[in-house]
Amino acid sequence: MAIFHCSIKVISRGKSKSAVASAAYRSGAKITNEYDGETHDYTHKGGIYYSAILLPPHAPKEYADRSILWNAVEMIEKQHNAQLAREIEVSIPKEIPSYLWRRMMIDFCNSNFVKQGMIADLSIHNKDPNNPHCHIMLTMRPIKENGKWGAKSRKEYILDDSGNRIKLPSGNWKSTKVDTMDWNSQDNAEVWRANWSEHCNLYLENLGCEERIDHRSYERQGIDQIPSIHLGVSASQMEQKGIETDRGNINRQIHDDNKEVKIIKARITRLMKWQRELEVQPLDLSRGEFKSSILEKLNTNKGIVKNQYQTTKDLKNYVNVWNFLQANDIGNLEEFNAKIQAMNDSFYAIKSALKTIENDMGKLDKQLDLWAEYEQLKPIRKKHLKLTSKEQKSFYEQHTTELDRAEILNSKWAKFTNSGGKISTSTWKRERKELEQLSKTCDVKMKAYKEELGKAEKIQKVLDELFADVKQVPTKTKEIERYSK
Repeated sequence: MAIFHCSIKVISRGKSKSAVASAAYRSGAKITNEYDGETHDYTHKGGIYYSAILLPPHAPKEYADRSILWNAVEMIEKQHNAQLAREIEVSIPKEIPSYLWRRMMIDFCNSNFVKQGMIADLSIHNKDPNNPHCHIMLTMRPIKENGKWGAKSRKEYILDDSGNRIKLPSGNWKSTKVDTMDWNSQDNAEVWRANWSEHCNLYLENLGCEERIDHRSYERQGIDQIPSIHLGVSASQMEQKGIETDRGNINRQIHDDNKEVKIIKARITRLMKWQRELEVQPLDLSRGEFKSSILEKLNTNKGIVKNQYQTTKDLKNYVNVWNFLQANDIGNLEEFNAKIQAMNDSFYAIKSALKTIENDMGKLDKQLDLWAEYEQLKPIRKKHLKLTSKEQKSFYEQHTTELDRAEILNSKWAKFTNSGGKISTSTWKRERKELEQLSKTCDVKMKAYKEELGKAEKIQKVLDELFADVKQVPTKTKEIERYSK
């Protein structure tokens, strides 16, 4: 199944990151950083399928050399917390064969970044055959027509109502920083993500694959379906080996629930359609006659009973329909139609509750998994922070993957707590158990609903036969589709 993944982040010196080190790691190269004299050697890393640097027409040709390019970036940025590069990581659908990866990534980078004036350094990784992906490092400073680096931003003075500059108590003029390019615009993230899904889908379509990806959530796509949760690397590898995981079991349950809900939705939709197509009430029967006519028709022996099992089944159908009519006090067609409408409302209420519960369960499971992962990485991050600046660089090269991941998770939990969230695994586990019980309650309700729906469908079938008997079948655009449980 083709999946969508497109993450965007900034490589910043303020977070002890280096553009040179990042480029060397992603391309599996050996590069010396002229800014601090450190050499970064990842020539034995492996899993690099293809690397390339794409230049806009006015960029110096020597920037096609990875070492020259990123050292130039490091040297032009003077601030200790300078933003050095933007990185975009995308997953390549595994349905697309490897011989197309190079072309599809070059096309995507040229159309989205290079034509805007950015230099793109791309590296395709295929160490895990089930997870081919590409790292795209982009320059953040524009290049002028003469090949020199341009400014990222400019100072713009704020004027008063008379058009004069405003002087601050410090003696400086009040001003604001304005980006010279729109590359930092939040809107770009949506555009790039959308373009990546469209780009992949074009290749999938040309290959004759039915699979498609979409950068939008199910809710934004208008898909009335519970989304599965992301397995993660560890769970994905275990599942591929045939080992069931908690997250895999959640996805299997979500898949079964979606399938069950889809079938039930089709059944209630057919019943609602049948109800709408009744232009008039063709059977003018009293309450007692309505019930007796249905039961008489249901009890009519239309042929030779083949075995005792069939006789028992017919008797159960008779009793079930009788109990349904009695329990819901249905004595005419109008009351039966009202019951169908109530059943329709009930179905969507149960479905909505189930969707909310399973979404919340998925979020809690992800929180618990991410926190457990962070707990494992915290000692490495803590040790890194205690080292001197020179020791940190050496330690970072040895633990690049772990420290990068720890930094991402640390930022996530900082945002979580800053927004009022409270980290408590015991609370999350308790809430998870409560949601699981609510989910089981919904399952019980859905099972009871299915039984009730089956009885209503039997009555619909009998009514169709009665309509035919009295030759009062209502006008329809086409024959009513019958469904019997």
